[in-house]
Amino acid sequence: MKEYGPMIHQLLKEVHIAPSILSADFGRLEAQVAEAIDAGARVIHVDVMDGHFVPNITIGPVVVKAIAPMVHERGAAVDVHLMIESPERYVERFAEAGADTLVVHQEACVHLHSVLAQIRQTGAAAGVAINPATPLETLSEARHFCDLALVMSVNPGFGGQSFIPTSLAKLAAARAFLPRDVALQVDGGVTAANVAELVRAGANWLVAGSSVYGHGSVADNFRTLSSAAGSA
Repeated sequence: MKEYGPMIHQLLKEVHIAPSILSADFGRLEAQVAEAIDAGARVIHVDVMDGHFVPNITIGPVVVKAIAPMVHERGAAVDVHLMIESPERYVERFAEAGADTLVVHQEACVHLHSVLAQIRQTGAAAGVAINPATPLETLSEARHFCDLALVMSVNPGFGGQSFIPTSLAKLAAARAFLPRDVALQVDGGVTAANVAELVRAGANWLVAGSSVYGHGSVADNFRTLSSAAGSA
């Protein structure tokens, strides 16, 4: 089985704001991704939606392939979140396109253990996500076979949603529930006002879309979030 590289191994241990390109200006996508990386981002988050698992359609491997070389040249990683049905059909394509981590949903995988192994076989880090209404206990087996667990703090499918307050306690419970070497990611409603609290609850990869790309300077927004996270 292939192993993901030392850069990803180190990143998974650290606290990172992961700008989500879902909220970026796609007419200036490469420039906006570069702006976030130049401001200090080391994880770029890519939301993939199929219009079936979630009620929206976004992007595919072609966009990942287009931005991955620039992301990697600047020393950052591409984190791909597959909000799609039958993700096992697309794992190799996204890995070949340049994904460093691939996150699939527990709710979308009948054979989750097999899909996580499939991801690791490509050389990418394997992640598993759960929706807000999905209990942590559904990961009682998978937690031992993943590198990253993602707690959704909004219902997936759209950017710009407000953080679901009960997600804070779920994050803290997830951190206690997961093995120590499994990174904990949170996605949805992450802002400068709550990011420190999320880090204190145990999250170390924090996805931020509209808080980075929704208004004003991408670089300034990223630095504000990073500073707030660092104050936890």
